[in-house]
Amino acid sequence: MWLAACGVAPAEVLWPQFRGPLGQGYAQAEGEPVVKFPTEWSETKNVKWKTPISGKGWSTPVIGEKMIWATTAAPDGKEYFALGIDRESGKMLHELNLFHCEKPEPLGNDVNGYASPSSLLSGGRVFVHFGSYGTACLDELTGKEIWRRTDLPCRHYRGPGSSLAEWGDFLILSMDGVDVQYLTALDKKTGKTVWKTDRTTDFKDLQADGKPKMEGDMRKAYTTPIFISWPDGPTQMVSTGARSTFAYDPKTGKELWAYKYDGFSNASSPVQGNNAIYINTGYGKANLVALRTDIKAAGDITGTHHVWTCNKRVPQRSSPIAVGRTVYMVDDSGMCSAVSMETGEISWSERLDGKHSGTPIYAGGLLYFCGELGSTFILKPDPATFTKVAENKLDAGMLASPAAAGKALYLRTKTHLYRIEE
Repeated sequence: MWLAACGVAPAEVLWPQFRGPLGQGYAQAEGEPVVKFPTEWSETKNVKWKTPISGKGWSTPVIGEKMIWATTAAPDGKEYFALGIDRESGKMLHELNLFHCEKPEPLGNDVNGYASPSSLLSGGRVFVHFGSYGTACLDELTGKEIWRRTDLPCRHYRGPGSSLAEWGDFLILSMDGVDVQYLTALDKKTGKTVWKTDRTTDFKDLQADGKPKMEGDMRKAYTTPIFISWPDGPTQMVSTGARSTFAYDPKTGKELWAYKYDGFSNASSPVQGNNAIYINTGYGKANLVALRTDIKAAGDITGTHHVWTCNKRVPQRSSPIAVGRTVYMVDDSGMCSAVSMETGEISWSERLDGKHSGTPIYAGGLLYFCGELGSTFILKPDPATFTKVAENKLDAGMLASPAAAGKALYLRTKTHLYRIEE
């Protein structure tokens, strides 16, 4: 089993989406020559450029050969922007006010925002997404608008969070709100709906009048799907939602299988490795669950494909990353752990300073964890021992996940975007 690369060649786009070219947090595919990325920096060392970012947004920047795109929003959620930045110089070339909402729903916390979903680069276009507040397709270089959609309803309650994904000619949107929960595929060329599939989750909370007992977070999710496949076999799109994780046929949106649990308000996306996928069950009591996946999986697989459950130090926000035969993760408080893919047992846990919301990446053979206090912790992936290579700090904290392209790291703090390069 292997993770589908979504048809994007690294030579064309270097960090095209949330979690990179393979959707797994890797800067390079396995077997490619290892590129050395920076391990030491500060506000005055190894900073090629530093560009101010106005507004508020936690989306990860996407990196093309010439352009970087990110999103931001007014703190009150009334205006939504796409930002186009020259990759070589860091100069802001486009600051496009795309959408307006007169009465956005209040966030209720500081963890999420109105510009948390990451964009996607593909075929000379950039796709930007703000959940139900709007989705647009722009020319990657000029920023010229090609199409837009503002008719995809979803009550996000605490702001949108699911990033864009692609499969072939389809742009995949995840819309898990307190009122409706569905995935939809849009034609990347036209923006027209190809298919729309409602979640079939049984929340077991309906009253006699058909209205749910539970409100708010219990039905929400903020996750981004991954794609798994087999040689000469079909691709499955795995998407984590509240109470259940589902697999769908990305061609048609047909539901293939479901795995059930009690968690909700899920923000952590699944990863794969060692012939299994690893799912975070979300808020309540977060568990990391290993599921055996196979080409014949169908229906309710809760009792048939479960391998193990890890219930200690599991994050509620950050996604895990799989390297070798180990899953590495950092919980919200900053506790970093290594989990065996075979047994689900934690081999070591060590504290990284500050809270953590962003998802780690694997670049140049090292793991990079960015914290909310502005520090990045660089670890050697070692299932037996916690090995810290370096710790570097920038002035402002980070809730966005890092990106890596060429020989540079791109770090988005609360105030700036940095290109870190030796």
